[in-house]
Amino acid sequence: MQEHRIEVDGRALCVAEAGDSAGHAVFALHGTPGSRLFWHEVVEDAEKRGIRIVAYDRPGYGRSAPDPGRTVADAADDIAAIADALGIDRYAVYGGSGGGPHALANAVRPERVVAVAALASVAPWGAEGLDWLDGMGQDNLDEFGATLAGEEALRRYLDEQREAMLAGTPEAIAETLESLLCPPDRACLTGELARYFHDQIREALRDGVDGWVDDDFVFVRPWGFELGDISVPVQVWHGSQDQFVPVAHGRWLAERIPGAEEHVYDEDGHLTLQIERIGDVHAWLVSHF
Repeated sequence: MQEHRIEVDGRALCVAEAGDSAGHAVFALHGTPGSRLFWHEVVEDAEKRGIRIVAYDRPGYGRSAPDPGRTVADAADDIAAIADALGIDRYAVYGGSGGGPHALANAVRPERVVAVAALASVAPWGAEGLDWLDGMGQDNLDEFGATLAGEEALRRYLDEQREAMLAGTPEAIAETLESLLCPPDRACLTGELARYFHDQIREALRDGVDGWVDDDFVFVRPWGFELGDISVPVQVWHGSQDQFVPVAHGRWLAERIPGAEEHVYDEDGHLTLQIERIGDVHAWLVSHF
């Protein structure tokens, strides 16, 4: 893995790349909270398919400087600037969970973006015909309750969550997320995957919760682009058992994004979808170059 520090509008973004350095560029956007660190199976699959896989810490996470007041749409500008710095012309983008909306922000840029995939993504706050919080685990209900109460309440809540996550062992991470884990997710969050999950959250929150705070606020504010303006191929992926982001969010997005393909798996939750389906996601994205 190579790492870069790239200046964007006076801010430093920490970027990682792996896979085939001569391959097609695919940006992989982390969840909330999350960081640029790759799960090894993602890298192995990218190498096999000739993909140059690129990730970065969203502003305020890991080693990237904060960007207070950012919107979901701003991610597309950051990604375009990273692509310029790395000599990348055309690229595909996918994002999981909180990375899903940020991936979709790129789908209104057909001049550079070939395809976008949103995995276990939230829908816009206040979406007509969607009970946004229905079916989420208690931890998410508490988190978004704090978000709606304002920055002071949210920072207090997230600081407590950060302390619990970083103080525990990788093996204890499932206990911290208990209310969000459906049976398939609970079964997979052990051993090597639990250690990776713990490591990437530790990196994400190394200097505090700025990125997490900003992510939560961008989800409950206008995204900065219209789904109806999306003009590149899009796939929406979701697990029916997801308790982080209920499947109703994925179905809502798929119904409203022009031409979107919907993939829903009854056997998957939030984590298993993003781990076990990644090869299919990579294959579909690469097919559009």
